[in-house]
Amino acid sequence: MVFDPSIVDCWLFDLDNTLYPATTRMFDQIDHRMGAYIANLLGCDDDEARRVQKLYFHDHGTTLSGLMHYHEVSPYEFLEFVHDIDMTPLAAAPRLADRITRLPGRKIVFTNGDAPYAEKVLAALDLSDCFDGMWDIHAMNYRPKPEPSAYHGVIEAFGIVPERAVFVEDSARNLAPAKALGMQTIWLDLATEWGDRAMDPAAIDLVIDDFSEWLDALARDGVLG
Repeated sequence: MVFDPSIVDCWLFDLDNTLYPATTRMFDQIDHRMGAYIANLLGCDDDEARRVQKLYFHDHGTTLSGLMHYHEVSPYEFLEFVHDIDMTPLAAAPRLADRITRLPGRKIVFTNGDAPYAEKVLAALDLSDCFDGMWDIHAMNYRPKPEPSAYHGVIEAFGIVPERAVFVEDSARNLAPAKALGMQTIWLDLATEWGDRAMDPAAIDLVIDDFSEWLDALARDGVLG
């Protein structure tokens, strides 16, 4: 399959490790705070907290979903705690802002995180004005990607025509539902231990390893306005 940008009028982007480089290790901070939350909740040691955290992530799409299912955890309390992190590793990205702004059509952040956290990330990157909307975990009713309802929800909310949309994401398993609905899909392969989990090659139209360089290539190809 070959990605065709000429038919795209809606660009959906994951947030973490997509709109900013994984080398900032922002998610390491979140990962650590998830473990601390679980250890406190369950009264267990760090090793057991990590086991539970990863089990819930793999079985339920997000750690939060598992915690809500088994422990009736408040999503607002959990997300406020785990997203209380240092934003200083992020820096304004004017070139990235220019490239995203010039993409033809609407741009939407599609994240399993929550809007308050995503807004802080976008502000730190100086990307706040680059997007036309956001679909977060609260809007998904806590049924995160790759739950099909998350994709149906964003399509309905923004009036997206799937055949004219593309979804860019660093977790390969989250691309299959988008592809099944008719979207084009781009996997940002960061060579992480979890990025290719449950990957379906037939659900991926293009593989890239650097988000900014890919946007630069689109600029050179005359795709950007």
